[in-house]
Amino acid sequence: MKNITNKEFEQLREYVYSNYGINLTEKKRTLVMSRLNKVLLEQDFENYSDYIEFVKADPTGHAVNELLNRITTNHTFFFRENKHFDFFKDTILPELEQKNIKTRDLRVWSAGCSTGDEPYTLSMLMMDYFKFESTKWDFQVLGTDISRQVLEHAKYGAYEKDAIKEMPEPWVKRYFHPPQEELIQIKDEIRNNVVFRRFNLMNPFPFKRPFHVIFCRNVMIYFDQQTKLKLTKKFYEALEPGGYLLIGHSESIDFRSTGFKYVQPAIYRKG
Repeated sequence: MKNITNKEFEQLREYVYSNYGINLTEKKRTLVMSRLNKVLLEQDFENYSDYIEFVKADPTGHAVNELLNRITTNHTFFFRENKHFDFFKDTILPELEQKNIKTRDLRVWSAGCSTGDEPYTLSMLMMDYFKFESTKWDFQVLGTDISRQVLEHAKYGAYEKDAIKEMPEPWVKRYFHPPQEELIQIKDEIRNNVVFRRFNLMNPFPFKRPFHVIFCRNVMIYFDQQTKLKLTKKFYEALEPGGYLLIGHSESIDFRSTGFKYVQPAIYRKG
């Protein structure tokens, strides 16, 4: 395994932190080497300095995309952290239905959506909740991620059976095509309610209209406290009054410094 020097690790740490907010602490040095070593060997880089310069200079963005995929984890599945989806179905949707009965417009953002399991789950929940009234509502889920690779997977909408292990069997039959070999694909009625875009959360938010709900789960684990606070404040501004922010159960935010009100573990509301 190629060793990364202190100077090289600092170069890499500074690059991913300043551009993507990812905080590579000293504890992650061994993990970084184990995940990037194969890239250096396959592409015949002499050292990490040469690799980092290549990533910075690559005009296609493919190199940095591979770097980000290597140093982060994109593990997810449908109905992950199920209590959030129960709250969305039992509390948020009835509240939004009553509040927006005139406009019939719901806007939900899945930030750091990875391979699309989360935004598709939200689309299914809204389809199931509104049932025959669903055609009268304009509900759309925006799924964003920094990785082009996972977004391509998400747009295609085909998954291994293990990804749907937490899903009720009637939903599998209703919202998925019959399995083809080892993969099962989502039907268009669910896919059409989800839009995927590549987006870096460190950039200014370009959205013209605020969201009613933002899911950003298991993303801020890569950020330090300062970055998390800045991002949380941006989420606050991107929400409708009374809108909800849901984060991962292993995450925490300084909600008192943002205006959010605590609802229950990992769920906050804009005051």
